[in-house]
Amino acid sequence: MITIFNEFVSATFSEIGAELKSFKCDGKEQIWYGDPQFWTGSSPVLFPICSGLKDDEFIYEGKTYTMQKHGFARRAKFDVEKVDSNTVTFLLSSDNCPQDNYPFKYEFRIVYTLVGKKLNVEYNIRNLTDGDMYFSVGAHEAYNCPEGIDNYEIIFDQKENLDAYQLVGPLLSSETINYGKDTDTLQLDHSLFSNDCLIFKNLNSRGVILRNKTTGQQVKTQFEGFPYLLIWTAPGAPFICIEPWCGITDSTETGKQLIQKEGIEKIEKGGSFYRIHSFEIL
Repeated sequence: MITIFNEFVSATFSEIGAELKSFKCDGKEQIWYGDPQFWTGSSPVLFPICSGLKDDEFIYEGKTYTMQKHGFARRAKFDVEKVDSNTVTFLLSSDNCPQDNYPFKYEFRIVYTLVGKKLNVEYNIRNLTDGDMYFSVGAHEAYNCPEGIDNYEIIFDQKENLDAYQLVGPLLSSETINYGKDTDTLQLDHSLFSNDCLIFKNLNSRGVILRNKTTGQQVKTQFEGFPYLLIWTAPGAPFICIEPWCGITDSTETGKQLIQKEGIEKIEKGGSFYRIHSFEIL
C-alpha cells in the first residue's frame, strides 16, 4: 500500500489496479472499505473499457477479442513510478501487463495529487501502437454513506432534465426515465437503482456535490471532459458511487465493432490522451 498525505487529508492506494482504498479527512473515512457483503471494490479504475461488451466480445480488424466487464486494469499490478508526500504516479503498460485480448501498445499513467482537501486524479494514456489506438477510461469512486443513502442527495452544478438511460440486461437501450425536470437536486434512495444504475449522457453540469442532509457534510466531484456520468450502489449498501466515464456500455444495437462503439476514444499514432477529475471535502 502507498499512502500520501498533507495537513488535512491522507489517501492510501493499492498497487493492484492503482486503486484508492482510503481517503481520510480529519480522521474520518470517506471511501467505501470494500465489505464483501455488498461490494469488494472501493475505487476501481476502468480501462480499456467501461462497463460491459455484448457477449464480452469486441471485433477489431476482423478479429474477435474477449474482455470482461470494466477491462483488465482494475486487476493488474501497476508500477509505482514516482511518489512523494502528496503525490503518486502509477504506470501500467503493454510491456509490464501484456494482454492477448487487447491489440494495442500503450502506457497508462494515473497521477494522484492532494491539494488541500482535494484529490486530483489524472489519466494520461500514450499510444505506442503503429497505428490508431481505441479505448475507454473511467472512474468508480465509492463514497461512504454510513447513515444510509436515503439520508443523502446529489446536487448538480447546473439545472438538469435528469433523463437516465436504461439497461436491458447488461446492454444500453435508447429508453430513458426522467428523475426530475429543470432541477439541480436528486434525492437518493435504493429504489432508484432497481435496474442497476443511473446513466446520464451529456449533462450540462461539470460537477456534483454529494450532501449529507443531516450533518451538511459535502463531497464535490468535478469531471470536465467526461461525457458520461453514472451513479450506482449495491442493493442495501451504505455507499454511493459517482462515476465520470469516457466510454459507455455496449448498446442493444451493437455490431461489436470496436471503432464504431459509442463513446470509444481514439489516439492517433504517437499521440496521447489526458483527462482529470477530482473530489474534494467541502
